[in-house]
Amino acid sequence: MRLRNIPGAKDAISESVYVIQEPETHRGAWGTVFPKKQPLHIEVGMGKGRFLMDMARLNPEINYVGIEMYDSVLLRALQKREELAETGELLENLFFMRIDARILPEIFDCGEVDKIYLNFSDPWPKARHAKRRLTSREFLARYDKILTADGTVEFKTDNRELFEFSLEEVKEAGWKLIAHTFDLHHDEELVLGNVMTEYEEKFSSMGNPICKMIISR
Repeated sequence: MRLRNIPGAKDAISESVYVIQEPETHRGAWGTVFPKKQPLHIEVGMGKGRFLMDMARLNPEINYVGIEMYDSVLLRALQKREELAETGELLENLFFMRIDARILPEIFDCGEVDKIYLNFSDPWPKARHAKRRLTSREFLARYDKILTADGTVEFKTDNRELFEFSLEEVKEAGWKLIAHTFDLHHDEELVLGNVMTEYEEKFSSMGNPICKMIISR
């Protein structure tokens, strides 16, 4: 269950140098936000941010933006980021933003994003909430508006039902399934270079197989 109310979280976010304020003003010009103009990867629903911090550290030649809609969760990411900064690790290729993912096309221009990561997204188990799932055809249509021509979406989850739903949505939306597995950690090819999230470590330690798919338009 996600924490949603921490006193002072909104103020901390609005004052943080690690959070892009009014991100819609950078639409079409994200290359100027970072010290270097590089490929742009985003994570939608980044949680506490550890995955993107690890990715930014491992891939300094890529710029990253982490997206989270809950203040208290984003605050945890900021606290971790500040701890890294205190040790001298600045990660200048990483910024955060607090937005609802439904407005992604208002934040990024056509062809501005090279890759989208979706990690252990909320499954929204009730059928009437299917449109809220980040792998629904409604969200795929939003990703279509911001990805480069050869851009990809990578999705990981331990929820088998959500994964099967996602595979169907990819098919119905006319996207291409590049690769997929129902047991990532035992897939010799897809597990290469895998960077685990906090949820991934937790669920895999419990014996839950991790599903992953890579898709493109």
